[in-house]
Amino acid sequence: MTESKLWGGRFAKTTDKLVEDFHSSISFDRILYEHDIKGSMAHAKMLGRQGIITESEADQLIECLQGILQDINAGQVEFEVGAEDIHMNIEKILTERVGDVGKKLHTARSRNDQVALDIRLYIKAQIKEVQALLLHQQRVLLDLAAEHKGSIMAGYTHLQKAQPISMGHHLLAYFQMFRRDYERLSDCYRRADALPLGSGALATTTFPIDRYFVAEELGFSAICENSLDGVSDRDFIVEFISAASLIMVHLSRFSEEIVLWSSNEFGYITLDDGYSTGSSIMPQKKNPDVAELVRGKSGRVFGHLMGTLTMLKGLPLAYNKDMQEDKEALFDTVDTVKKSLLVFAPMLATMRVNVERMHDRAKGGFINATDAADYLAARGVPFREAHAVIGNLVKLAEDKDVALEDLSLEDFQQLSPVFQSDIYDYIKIEKCVAARNIPGGPAIPAVEAAIASGEKWLAAQQA
Repeated sequence: MTESKLWGGRFAKTTDKLVEDFHSSISFDRILYEHDIKGSMAHAKMLGRQGIITESEADQLIECLQGILQDINAGQVEFEVGAEDIHMNIEKILTERVGDVGKKLHTARSRNDQVALDIRLYIKAQIKEVQALLLHQQRVLLDLAAEHKGSIMAGYTHLQKAQPISMGHHLLAYFQMFRRDYERLSDCYRRADALPLGSGALATTTFPIDRYFVAEELGFSAICENSLDGVSDRDFIVEFISAASLIMVHLSRFSEEIVLWSSNEFGYITLDDGYSTGSSIMPQKKNPDVAELVRGKSGRVFGHLMGTLTMLKGLPLAYNKDMQEDKEALFDTVDTVKKSLLVFAPMLATMRVNVERMHDRAKGGFINATDAADYLAARGVPFREAHAVIGNLVKLAEDKDVALEDLSLEDFQQLSPVFQSDIYDYIKIEKCVAARNIPGGPAIPAVEAAIASGEKWLAAQQA
């Protein structure tokens, strides 16, 4: 019999060293120690309350578990690979300290529902931390949008100049993306907020446990209503990594624009020295490495999402050892998203927007062509006809190598007699932006309304 293993009763041979190393998860699931101990303390309290163990034994277990938690936090505990995982490491330490009473803690509990509990506690805590980082980023975006509500820039489609907007309007698009990210995490939190403990290995237990008491002790709003599902559900992990993937998509898209905007060709922004790096050979270089790294790290998170989905797709109910693979993917996703958000917000807050350069660059590319077509349409010309007229005007301006506003009135009237001298004021880029005073639009009053709406939402989340 392999007495060194807590499960070794029916085994006559020790685990092969290669298998032990391959099987052990303590190298990464040690991160769950605080959640594991808190879950064990609530479980012990319930066992004593229900008379499954004595109240004195429950108190002894809880006191010892508190001591173990303090010792781990103080760096005074070494975990053993041979004890396999965080659950058995802590149980081993507990039993060494209190003797046979420690062996009673696992009554009415399996590692299957224990690890499911730990991960849910972990993910709930991490959702709150990621949401706090998102709110900080939203604060930065609203402040920048307010500062640059009138800073004219080119809006793009297909990375070709399309219509004039403001930098404030552009930044508020990302505010909406990250707002949805925050709300997706809130949805994920609700589905993670169910207690799996009490599911046992898969079929609950014969002991008269009180799952609702444990749920209340640990801050869960509900219990998992099916024991098979309780131990085998990892939907909430997939959902979290999916939400995290979208956060990284949005960060990556924003990063791409930061890279473009900071280039000499655009010159819209200048990044702070503290959030840039240089070249080992080219003295003039100031590289947007933070944005590039965030853009690159998105692939890690996408990979974890696909890996977790693939791991789960063929598993029969209930628990299977394959599920051990969920943790490294989850932990790295959390680490990647938090670090990316942590560095991204101050990079934005410290960048300098080159307002005049942005404005000057917005003048090219016939960015006011749609407004010229609107001018005709507002005077009774069917829009499709107006579109064709302006297309011909653009071709004429290209041939003359000038902007639309540099064409003569005779040029305009040659293609449509509807044009009058007021066309020049109508297609000034400032007027093009100001005319779009529609909810969700780029005009200053519309941007101010969007900022006010964003402030209201932000205040509600922080209340």
